[in-house]
Amino acid sequence: RTNPPAIYQRRLSSWLCPLRALFNGLRWLVRAGAPWRMMPNDLPPWATVYQQTQRWLQAGVCEAIVQDLRRRLRVVEGRAPDPSAAILDSRTLQSTPESGARAGYDGAKRKKGSTVHLAVEPLGHLLALHVTAADQQDRSQVARLAKRVQTATGDTVQTAFVDQGYTGDDPAQQAARYGIQWDVVKLPHVKKGFVRLPRRWVVERSFAWAGALPPTGPGR
Repeated sequence: RTNPPAIYQRRLSSWLCPLRALFNGLRWLVRAGAPWRMMPNDLPPWATVYQQTQRWLQAGVCEAIVQDLRRRLRVVEGRAPDPSAAILDSRTLQSTPESGARAGYDGAKRKKGSTVHLAVEPLGHLLALHVTAADQQDRSQVARLAKRVQTATGDTVQTAFVDQGYTGDDPAQQAARYGIQWDVVKLPHVKKGFVRLPRRWVVERSFAWAGALPPTGPGR
């Protein structure tokens, strides 16, 4: 018997890649912010990593990893696996060609792009997020974010801390539909410059962590 052509050998080796090697390829791609075809030769073929990534995304594996890790870290800190409080905030990101029709204009921040709506627990670990055009108000996204928070935690969250951008009866009523009490954190008096609001600095830290990653990722 003769050996199969080189192209079939490469395909066979790619099918036999361990899942850990494929996961390492995905981790490298996210951290480097590089296109798929720039994956180093010491990692599995980029097409194989891409195909497996699509399977993981469709099966919700990435979300499950985030939530499992969050629960383990809370237990290590001596807390219950699921929190009773959450912190909500948003941040507008500058648009890129990949944003396409999703990009909008945020008049308050004078920036065109997308807005990341984020919910974290008191230790700063991610609970839920979703992305909208920048022209969507934070208050209009409360119901969607609250629903995802309760789905991720099993309806354990009772209180949500937010800034004054979420002031009003409508966002409070949206949160109440999912059993969450609205707590708007306000400063006792006017101050200039950066002021760390109590109970809300952890979400700013989470945004800082996200900002440390490259601006592009696997979807590029």
